[in-house]
Amino acid sequence: MSTTTTITKPAPILEGSLTAFLKSIDKLGAGAVPSTFTGIDTSKFAPQVAQQVKLQTDAAKAAEGLGALTGPDAYKPFMSPYQQDVIDATLAEFDKQQAIQQTALRDRAIQAGAFGGARSGIMEADFLSQGALNKAQLEAQLLAQGFQQAQAAAAADLAAQQGLGQYQSALGQQQQAVDQAQLDAAQIAAKEEQFQPFTQLGLIGQQLAQIQPGAFPTQTVGVGATTPTASPMSQFLTGAAGIGGIAGKLGLFG
Repeated sequence: MSTTTTITKPAPILEGSLTAFLKSIDKLGAGAVPSTFTGIDTSKFAPQVAQQVKLQTDAAKAAEGLGALTGPDAYKPFMSPYQQDVIDATLAEFDKQQAIQQTALRDRAIQAGAFGGARSGIMEADFLSQGALNKAQLEAQLLAQGFQQAQAAAAADLAAQQGLGQYQSALGQQQQAVDQAQLDAAQIAAKEEQFQPFTQLGLIGQQLAQIQPGAFPTQTVGVGATTPTASPMSQFLTGAAGIGGIAGKLGLFG
């Protein structure tokens, strides 16, 4: 009985490419160095986070000092250095006017002939008491007015510094985003460089895989069953049998 073995081989023109492709895969799988490939160094494309820029760090430092603008003494740096001079001048003018009014009060008492009397003394005492009260109220109003102005200036300064800090922080975030994008782009480029041999072989493999199996010629090798060689004795017996048959037919043996 004979058997037939069918062997499918690639076209001769593809044998070189397939051989080189498979050898390259073997080298990559074994960790060898194919061509100029020096192995995958993952540190080359490790993720990185962009550092804060100076605008952000400056804004953070400035924010640490904003607490001084919200405390009970925050208004003091904004008090007018001339406030006390204004208060002193105003109170001096008040005393002057008070003295004029007191003199007028005495003149009226003298004209009425009541100066030095009990009634005149009471009126003058009431006048001085009310004047002291008015002077104290005037001074308090001046101090309150200066305090309110200083407090408003402190609040405005706080708002201005907060706004400036937010503006600086926003600019810093934009710059940090640009830096991060550059780091990400560099990481992608480094990764592509490290995986370039694998990517290249993958593209080659895709092209080779698209070739249809029917494009390969089929070589059929036929192998027939071998016939044993007859021995001399069997050949003789076979020949003798043939001769005997012929002689019998001819009547040579009766």
